[in-house]
Amino acid sequence: MSAKLQVEKYYEALKRLVERGAKINCDTVALEAGSGRGSIKKSRPAYAQLILDIEAAALKQAETKAEADPVTALREENRNLAQLLDGALEREAALLSEVYDLRESVQQLREQLFKKGLVVIHDHQNSSG
Repeated sequence: MSAKLQVEKYYEALKRLVERGAKINCDTVALEAGSGRGSIKKSRPAYAQLILDIEAAALKQAETKAEADPVTALREENRNLAQLLDGALEREAALLSEVYDLRESVQQLREQLFKKGLVVIHDHQNSSG
C-alpha cells in the first residue's frame, strides 16, 4: 500500500476515534486503522503531519475532558486556595513575631525608665478588669 493511501487510512481511523471519544495517540490510531502498534513512526517523513494532527487531537480531547470534569476545576481551585492560605499564615506568623518583639522592647524600656525613677511600671496584661 502506498504511503499516501496508508496516511488516508490513518486519518479515517483518527476521525472515528475522535467521534467515539476514544483515547487518541499514535498507537490507537494505528490499531483502529488495522495496522500494528508502533507503525506510525516519527522517522517516516510521510507521517510528520499525521503525527502533528494526532497530537493536536489528543490535546484537544484532554482539554475537553478537563473542562467537562468539575473535579479538575475544583482541584485547581483547591491548590490556589491552599497557596493563599499558606501566604496568609506566613504573614500572620510574621506579625505575631513582630508583636512579641515589640512587647519585649516595651518591657525593656519600662524597666529602664523604672530604674531611673521616671515611671512606675503598670502591666496591663496582668491586671484584672
